[in-house]
Amino acid sequence: MGSRLRVFLTREQDKTLFNLRTADVPQKVKDRAEVIRLSAHGWYVEKIAAHFNWTAKTVREVLHRWEHFGLEGLWEKPGRGEKSRWAEADIVFLEECLELEPRTYNSVQLAQKLEQ
Repeated sequence: MGSRLRVFLTREQDKTLFNLRTADVPQKVKDRAEVIRLSAHGWYVEKIAAHFNWTAKTVREVLHRWEHFGLEGLWEKPGRGEKSRWAEADIVFLEECLELEPRTYNSVQLAQKLEQ
């Protein structure tokens, strides 16, 4: 077991994190908020990790992001994830082909048709 990592919250911070449970935000944000609240209520990192079926490293990362960035650290940074390779015009073209042509396509065939 590593060194003790614990977060301390004000009443306002705890209430804000609690209210995220019912807010229209991604599930990841809700889980991260709950991790922070559990730490503030005295749960050890290992116990929180077991509760969420995460690694202890992931829990520590969430707690460190809270300490460094506060509420903003709960969300993913913009631009994360794979970028779309298709333009809107490509999708419109493929939708028209699917509507007008009587045959069916699999994903490989659609990619080949788009290349042409």
